[in-house]
Amino acid sequence: MNGMPHRLRKTRKLRGSRTMGYGRVGQHRKTGGRGGVGKAGGRNHFWIRTVKYEPKRFRKVGFKPPSALKPRPSTVNVGELMELAFRLYGAEALRSREPLELDLEAMGYRKLLGEGEVSIPLRVRIPSYSESAKEKIEEAGGELLGEWDG
Repeated sequence: MNGMPHRLRKTRKLRGSRTMGYGRVGQHRKTGGRGGVGKAGGRNHFWIRTVKYEPKRFRKVGFKPPSALKPRPSTVNVGELMELAFRLYGAEALRSREPLELDLEAMGYRKLLGEGEVSIPLRVRIPSYSESAKEKIEEAGGELLGEWDG
């Protein structure tokens, strides 16, 4: 019986009453009746808007363990060291069998990993490195300056 124009409807009973049962003039006009500033009422009187336009607003999604929140160190592989040495020293220095010094820490790297091959002796300065990286550097006649970090 909601929308039917029958004699018991509130609008029929209050016809001519000026405020239609809402107290002072203007109390039921404009936006003040379902108030709040900004996103207020998103769980209450604006719930339909929340469901339609911001469905993830009140959702808690997932969990990250503290170990995953720690930033991973920037890494470089043994296979990339030849190119870095070439850029720093040029092709002539690579041909001589003298160990070349590479300060990877100053270049912004924190860990040396063992993927790839190196064929020239290098003295590599890095805060941490893997066991396989150490083996490959020493096999080529170079050495690592830093602390081992598995």
